[in-house]
Amino acid sequence: MSAKVLCIGDVMLDVVTKIAVMPSEINYGSDTPAQISTHGGGAAGNVAAWLTRTDARATIVGHVGNDSAGAALVNEFDALGVRHHNLVVDNGHSGVVVVLVDPTGERTMFPDNGVNSGLTIKDLPELDGFDAVYISGYSPLDSLSRDGIKAMITKIKAAGLPIYFDPASVGGMKNADIQEIKSWLPQMDVLLLNEEEATYLTGLTDIEAALDQLLQTSTTVVIKRGSHGAIGKSRGGESVAVPALSTEVVDTTGAGDSFAAGFISYFATKKDLTHALMAGAEVAAHCVAIVGARPRVGTKI
Repeated sequence: MSAKVLCIGDVMLDVVTKIAVMPSEINYGSDTPAQISTHGGGAAGNVAAWLTRTDARATIVGHVGNDSAGAALVNEFDALGVRHHNLVVDNGHSGVVVVLVDPTGERTMFPDNGVNSGLTIKDLPELDGFDAVYISGYSPLDSLSRDGIKAMITKIKAAGLPIYFDPASVGGMKNADIQEIKSWLPQMDVLLLNEEEATYLTGLTDIEAALDQLLQTSTTVVIKRGSHGAIGKSRGGESVAVPALSTEVVDTTGAGDSFAAGFISYFATKKDLTHALMAGAEVAAHCVAIVGARPRVGTKI
């Protein structure tokens, strides 16, 4: 049985700028040669896109502007098979992220949320037929979307659907009250976050201790560890670690989102933590081997 997943959050246009020198060697105030390309982005949009490369079905809830960037993003979703609901809005511009990628594949992002700010309960489609919901932390971290996302969560929980939540970057979380962020966690069934985010939310650097603390609020926690793979644990069970798959790393943009897609597609229907982690690692390996955060239309997993 394939999972039907509703993805809620940010839909962005990524402007990926690959440089051949380390950021400290940029000719600030002058010219530095680069390879520049544009791609669909945004955590929720990326998860939805990669879900279509698994056996899952994905629907996106977010906003793009009635502009050229928005048209490109809608066309990409249509080509990949991502379903969407009230995606295009007339007022405001599409969200854009400038992604600086250095020679190691590390990326630094400069986001402009655009019309991603201001999601409301009216954007939520009927929940019948969905098996799981993914929510990107960038949306509740945006003060203009926070009340709308909270209202959505209330309705989703009433419908009995499990919520998979990625709290987003530490940089994003630092712009909000940490106690406010922690108050969301008991409503999330599965947490998907990286080591830095886990440390920020718990104050713990020991990964097992961080897992156990986060399990006090959520029933399953997965900590993504980049090139070291991932570790996960469910209440009452033992922690499970999987390695990252060996591949040539071209661009790490979207690696965590692609991992989430692979994990959710498996765990939402089979509830097998070990194999879900392995599925996440497999999809992430495809993501880091290409430039951009989303799959190509012809990408096969």
